[in-house]
Amino acid sequence: MSDFISLNSIQRHFGVYHALKGITLELQPGRIGLLGPNGAGKSTLLKILMGLLSPSLGSGTVLGIPLRAGNNIQGNMELRRLIGFMSEADSLVPGLKGVEYVTLAGELCGMPRRQAQRRAHEILTYLEMEDARYRKLEEYSTGMKQRIKLAQALIHDPPVLLLDEPTSGLDPAGRDAMLRLMLEIGRDFGKSIIVSTHLLADVETVCDQVVLLINGQIRGQGTVEELCSRRQDRYRLQIQGDREKFAGFLRDQGVEVLDETIKGEVRIQVSRDWAPQQGFELARKSQVVLRGIIPDDETLEELFLRSVEGAETENLLAGGKV
Repeated sequence: MSDFISLNSIQRHFGVYHALKGITLELQPGRIGLLGPNGAGKSTLLKILMGLLSPSLGSGTVLGIPLRAGNNIQGNMELRRLIGFMSEADSLVPGLKGVEYVTLAGELCGMPRRQAQRRAHEILTYLEMEDARYRKLEEYSTGMKQRIKLAQALIHDPPVLLLDEPTSGLDPAGRDAMLRLMLEIGRDFGKSIIVSTHLLADVETVCDQVVLLINGQIRGQGTVEELCSRRQDRYRLQIQGDREKFAGFLRDQGVEVLDETIKGEVRIQVSRDWAPQQGFELARKSQVVLRGIIPDDETLEELFLRSVEGAETENLLAGGKV
């Protein structure tokens, strides 16, 4: 899948509302987090990637299949055979049992009925739904609904999965289990996964690439390490000794101590010409052991919040237009 996803100035309009405002992306196979707040355009982009929506403007390819403005029925059908889609909405069929629903999804993908049935049982066993497979869908809990949606996305063994808010509504145990499954499916079975979410922890747990989508525009793309900037004025001082006493000493010396703390560390903000050797001198004077000085890089959460605030400021300066 070297030719995975390539998008060039993709736009999508719904009347006067511009959901996507010129998306340009080059993505390699892997586990990709599509991260953004509610209303950022994530679901719209996923639907374009799998051919449920056509772009209003722009072009691109997904798995070598062209995306074009207008109705491209043949290309859309090819894409759907290669992609498994787990929607945020339940989209379940009342009256069907779990195994019947997953089997139906397989048949809709072109699988013979007997093959679809066998495959449905295999997937439901893998997802630990042995006891639930013969229960009707309307009797399912939220966690079971999320798993059955994942099962129908996997039925035709696609190379790519698009998962829209896969942990939505789950309790902590259910969320951890879903994240574990997503990681296993991507890492152990070699599938590329695009996870659309507004939850930073989900991306950090599962994904090796991140696309930051805010207000219909790409605000960042790369690994977490690539996206999070290295700050030149913040450090984490790892110490052995009385943390509070050391922090007080630093304040007396005119060093700004940040409130956020980790046990055994003091986070500081200094001038850009501050040298790490000064940290060892301060530790010597305050009689604590300084075990390390680590540059305090921006976290994914800080990057996300900074990007959202920047987009809101730009929108206000533009008169609030979308």
